[in-house]
Amino acid sequence: MKRLISATALLMATSAIAQAEGQLNLYNWGNYTSPELLEKFKAETGITVTVTDYDSNDTALAKVEAGGHGFDLVVPSANYVPIWVEKGLIVELDASKLPNKANIAPEWADVSWDPGRTHTVPWQWGSTGVAVDTTIYTGDINTSAVFLEVPAELKGKINVVPEMNDIVAMATMYAGGEPCSEDPEVLKKARDLLVAAKPDWISMDYGATERLSNGDWAASVNWNGSSMRVRVANPKVAYGYPKEGYPLFMDSVALLADAQNVEEAYKFLDFIMVPENAAMISAFARYANGISGSEAFMPEDMKTAPEVVIPEEHKAAGVFLPTCTGKAQEYITAIWTELQK
Repeated sequence: MKRLISATALLMATSAIAQAEGQLNLYNWGNYTSPELLEKFKAETGITVTVTDYDSNDTALAKVEAGGHGFDLVVPSANYVPIWVEKGLIVELDASKLPNKANIAPEWADVSWDPGRTHTVPWQWGSTGVAVDTTIYTGDINTSAVFLEVPAELKGKINVVPEMNDIVAMATMYAGGEPCSEDPEVLKKARDLLVAAKPDWISMDYGATERLSNGDWAASVNWNGSSMRVRVANPKVAYGYPKEGYPLFMDSVALLADAQNVEEAYKFLDFIMVPENAAMISAFARYANGISGSEAFMPEDMKTAPEVVIPEEHKAAGVFLPTCTGKAQEYITAIWTELQK
């Protein structure tokens, strides 16, 4: 969620996948895995981690479901975890091999999308909102109107990240509905808003961190961690929490049913639940994590960052997206397909 594609990254390769002792293959969102974390893991275990990037939940699901992928671990978002479980693509974890599971923070230890944390361990969590260059647009940024009824100053200068469920959910909430709605009237409003707004967007791309930082774009629907990275590089950019409703997410790591490097995978899963290591993940991508004790190791600028610590006045509008029914997902996919035309 959160999550931008990186051209190059240390220890990350997308070429042939090896299945051999001392190897581990992680399938994760782009620009979301700390190279320093992988170096430390290799130094402590001798295991080399190869990371292959993906750009959306749907991309990852389709790739793994097709088979022949060679990956061991994957990092789906909360609303997708039940889908992976139902399809038999990930397996229940052996808790006896995860002594650091006790470090999962209480609020993340028993979650609706993975009761009892039987199939996943936390990676990072955050929100989807809007990032805006406040020297170009000085109006209210805490609204989805920024991309659904684009202000004149931002026309032709705003990007929308192509994450289907997030974008359709934001449009649906702006139209007065709830995520995963099956109400045709509400969904038509959401669809009409998106289709009417698209001509005012410059693109639907994942490169917000770089392009907002260097001024190529004036605004983007974006994830909070990426938006913090932008602000550090370009202090003119601020992150808005749409008052009509905005998605919250947690991405978690799961063991694939056809993993080849299972013992290596368990070592990695346990490793990332060490507080200092969880903080290393957060320090790179700039999202919060779900591990108790990691706060002591977090960068100082993250402890009060408005993109990471949700301001009190904006908390109520945040919504964890549910796993949609088949019917609701069909509606969402139809809207998204039309938007791509």
